[in-house]
Amino acid sequence: MSLREQLCEYGRRAVELGLVIGTSGNLSVRRGDQVAVTPSGVALDRLTPEMCPIVDTEGHLIEGELQPSSETPMHLAVYQATGTQAIVHTHSVFGTVVATTMTELPPVHYNALLLGGVVKVAEYATYGTPELATNVRAALEGKQAALMANHGGVTIGATMEQAFEATRLLEWLCEVYVRGLAVGKPAVLTDEQLAAVVDRAANPPTFPRRDG
Repeated sequence: MSLREQLCEYGRRAVELGLVIGTSGNLSVRRGDQVAVTPSGVALDRLTPEMCPIVDTEGHLIEGELQPSSETPMHLAVYQATGTQAIVHTHSVFGTVVATTMTELPPVHYNALLLGGVVKVAEYATYGTPELATNVRAALEGKQAALMANHGGVTIGATMEQAFEATRLLEWLCEVYVRGLAVGKPAVLTDEQLAAVVDRAANPPTFPRRDG
């Protein structure tokens, strides 16, 4: 699947799962010094490969007639700071709820470790600005996901599939926390408990085969 085809496929999935609304949200995938990114002003489920522009890592348009997403500076800043190859940015409901009410999402479930543990909320800045790019890059340091204050969420991955699955997990973790607050105060896993999960993952149980 080409870079542009990946954007179309996962853009469609993002809409189907309710992770974006209207023309919100954007995705990009990198190969070498070229980045395919979703265009500005087009709903993600209406994309065709030809609509998706390709830019270099400095932000120069290489291919495509449509303008890249206004959040392209954020994508490029993250690529420059990390070894990631794909980025997904959405305005999902529960992620945005957390991003408007909290400064971080605590680890209430051990699967938060897949995103790096505590998910930080990047300080607010106007979309498409260098300030927002800087804030998101800082919040993502050592993480696979971050939230953006009063805005949405962003995830990264070695592939578009990994970045997209991280987005799904981020939204699920946010939903668990928000729904938990409706019942009581969610219990947050301690560093010791999280370390035990890491140890268990590194040393899984084995089950001997029965003779006969």
